[in-house]
Amino acid sequence: MKNPQLLDLYSDFCLTSFSAITATGLSKLIDEGYSHDQISRFLSQKEFTQKDFWKMVKRLIRKIEQERGVISIDDTISEKPHSNENEMICYHWDHCKNRNIKGINLLNFAYHSTLENGEEVTLPVAYEIIKKTETYFDSKKQKIKRRSPVTKNELVRERLRVITKYNKVKYRYIVWDTWFSSKENLDFIHYNLKKYFVVALKNNRSIALNEQDKKQGKYQRVDGLTYQSDSSQQVWLKGLDFPVLLVKQVFINKDGSTGELYLISNDLNLTTSDLFTIYEKRWGVEVFHKSLKQNAGLSKSPTKYEVTQSNHIFASMIAYCKLEVLKIKEKKNHFAIKAQLYLKALKAAYQELLELKNPITQPTICQGQTIPLLG
Repeated sequence: MKNPQLLDLYSDFCLTSFSAITATGLSKLIDEGYSHDQISRFLSQKEFTQKDFWKMVKRLIRKIEQERGVISIDDTISEKPHSNENEMICYHWDHCKNRNIKGINLLNFAYHSTLENGEEVTLPVAYEIIKKTETYFDSKKQKIKRRSPVTKNELVRERLRVITKYNKVKYRYIVWDTWFSSKENLDFIHYNLKKYFVVALKNNRSIALNEQDKKQGKYQRVDGLTYQSDSSQQVWLKGLDFPVLLVKQVFINKDGSTGELYLISNDLNLTTSDLFTIYEKRWGVEVFHKSLKQNAGLSKSPTKYEVTQSNHIFASMIAYCKLEVLKIKEKKNHFAIKAQLYLKALKAAYQELLELKNPITQPTICQGQTIPLLG
């Protein structure tokens, strides 16, 4: 691995900087122990790979992994509205904002575990940067667009294969939102990985209430079912040749409106409560995304090129892992730790100001009168 000492410094800088994370800023912070050019060359060298990342996090994962561990899969966009467009920084569809956003799209695999003291731990076990390396002409909008040669679902299956077969990470359940609940993904988990899933389902998916209805092709939409909320039942999802548990959860949104969540699992021994408890782990990846952006400096790099952005993302992931370790040690959440660092920085800045003010004794002239500079 290239210059682990500088990677350690740079990832620390991702945690301590409250502004843009630049080579110049880091060089000044360490009194030019590394020059601006050395740091720039470090970021511009060959990209860190997923093998490099696994080597970095393997020790931490081995300490927290459990047979009932949960891997949560979701993507997020680090917005880059003012950066030049390239294969990495381009337009991606944001499901939350329901529009295309310019930025870097990350597909994350977060491992969730519960320690003996009951504390929850979330660490990234892998991630993929979505790169749109192909261009095509959109005849409808009459413009050139970018696309990736592989789909996110294909990336999900390949990365899960590596995590399970090669990295041999211990886990039992995989959770994700509706966007990844394709037949191919569910079959892959059930047959190839021989693991369990607890995933969300769109309300327009078709199910059969029993195997006989399945054989006769009698399917109905999930949202057309009439059964008691928060109770599970065994059904057959169209396209799958194995049964799943289905449960509907009714919840209240922040605006007071009512929403419905449909969950399915191939673990037929789970209770309704178990289904909800396991799926709640998915929200851990949302917290991970928030902390990665706000506390680990993911979006604070002004670097222009793909390789430098990619290596910055790698360092931000390492910075997040450091913050998670500190969370366990200090028994504080990420934002509390950052607030503590910020307070220390303010105190240091205030002390520096006092020292700068102290020797100022020269008077100044104001409207013909001489007055002390500091009153």
